[in-house]
Amino acid sequence: MRIRFMVSVAALFCLLLGGCQGKDVEESFPMKVEVGDLDAVDQSGEEVSLAKLNKGKIVVADFIFTNCDTVCLPMTANMTKLQQKIAEAGLEDEVQLVSLSIDPEHDTPEVLTEYSSRYEFDDGNWSFLTGYSRDEIESFANVSFKTPAAEVEESNQFVHGTSFYLVSENGTLLKQYEGVSSPPYEEIIEDIERLK
Repeated sequence: MRIRFMVSVAALFCLLLGGCQGKDVEESFPMKVEVGDLDAVDQSGEEVSLAKLNKGKIVVADFIFTNCDTVCLPMTANMTKLQQKIAEAGLEDEVQLVSLSIDPEHDTPEVLTEYSSRYEFDDGNWSFLTGYSRDEIESFANVSFKTPAAEVEESNQFVHGTSFYLVSENGTLLKQYEGVSSPPYEEIIEDIERLK
């Protein structure tokens, strides 16, 4: 009886302080990978870092390149739809979308601006990133997102992950979702709401 009372008191303190719940929620996700920082420039040519974009916001990220002739166009279209669903749920101020180019030599801010202009999207909470070296982005994808990113030999194409990645406000990769065919939009929204 006494132990049950002490557990109840501890739970009450966690709820009152608000610090325990977020940590417990993060523990319920399948992945727990610390995402490193990455200095970059966005489609407007502004210097940014992933940590700055992630500060105080939940991030949904993906990896793309503008010369992609297979999965990147549908992924970007799907991210556009996800952005609309995030807005419909009233979460646009709490979520930052980030598309990281894995071909930074070609994908300048100007190229990313032209690419993104093909879609109806709000650049207020969606950044397309470049401005790092190819080695940096390949290592970053491999280490922080546990996904491949590499140039296909004798080609202008790249091998890369096709998932949408959920990153908590604390900079922890928590989950990945199908990004090309039938992304689970409602599941992503529910997971974002759990992290609020």
